[in-house]
Amino acid sequence: MSVPTLREGAVTLRPIRLRDARVVERELMENRRWLRQWEATSPHAPVNFDMRASIRNLLSHARAGTGLPFVMEYDGQVAGQLNVSSITGGSLASASIGYWVSERFAGRGLTPISVALATDYCFYRLGLHRMEICIRPENGPSLRVVEKLGFRYEGLRRRFIHINGDWRDHFCFALVAEELRQGVLRRYLDGAVPADAAEVSPGDREAAAHPLPSVDRL
Repeated sequence: MSVPTLREGAVTLRPIRLRDARVVERELMENRRWLRQWEATSPHAPVNFDMRASIRNLLSHARAGTGLPFVMEYDGQVAGQLNVSSITGGSLASASIGYWVSERFAGRGLTPISVALATDYCFYRLGLHRMEICIRPENGPSLRVVEKLGFRYEGLRRRFIHINGDWRDHFCFALVAEELRQGVLRRYLDGAVPADAAEVSPGDREAAAHPLPSVDRL
């Protein structure tokens, strides 16, 4: 699958390349304190900082048509990554979005614009029907992204993804193409996002405040 270059103002989403390995790894290392608590890990292996191997894996998913791996840039500077993953066609026609951004670029609108660009591309160029973002309940900056874009809250997923050394609960948010007349980016820029779309139910907030304990297996 061809990975496009998408732009809006100072924000650019472009295909990740092997030659990005050094600068992306430097951003990750310089932002360890900022990013570590949200970092996907494996229950069976230590954190791997072989960025070239990671990029090769992302590019293999792109060739297979199951992923779109992007670098996020702000005014031409590498600012983070955004990956569209688990792209599925047919009767499901859906995908998921994950991302990270360097602390020095936080608060500039980079992440919501990038997520909106990627979502619109998946809806209107790839013909997907549903886009999903899952976020840890403690991740306030990411929760503000889905609030700004009007992703609809769908529920609590218990011990859903292995993050920072353990299985973590996630809130799930989604959009389907039929919910939007003008596209995600246009709705955001026009200030037309529903105010309460991403509102998490009080019951789920209470449940997320009490994570399920880990249980040692025999």
